[in-house]
Amino acid sequence: MSDFVEMRIIEAVRGLLTGRVNELLGTVQYAIPIVEIGDYTGASVVSPTLALASCERSEKERIIKLDVYSLTITFTLPETPDSELHCYVYAWAVCKALEENTTLGGVVDRAVISGKKYIKPKKVNCGQGWELAITLRVTVEGMGK
Repeated sequence: MSDFVEMRIIEAVRGLLTGRVNELLGTVQYAIPIVEIGDYTGASVVSPTLALASCERSEKERIIKLDVYSLTITFTLPETPDSELHCYVYAWAVCKALEENTTLGGVVDRAVISGKKYIKPKKVNCGQGWELAITLRVTVEGMGK
């Protein structure tokens, strides 16, 4: 594993998605494509993108030397009659998995969901799919600089 905290955060989230989130998806009564990381396509998998950025820190966070990151997990789903339902199921699974493991296996001090956004296609049957964007606020004590 890398010495860079940013790489460790991304790897921990990837592990959460392909591990616990997929386990939770297997417990629902609907046929939901599993999460895979990489350049996969097809009806049986979904491959979310992860975007990590530094956040502005509060004065308290600066004083106690907390590094704060914003990580966005974006699921892009093809337009089908079940796409909206799939967005809600993925959001539930990610929320549940993160509630069970707020430290991402000890990599961070705390990771919490700060927002969820469900984006439907602007026009029906135009080729643009549904999107789910889940934003996490991740804090790490004294790891940076």
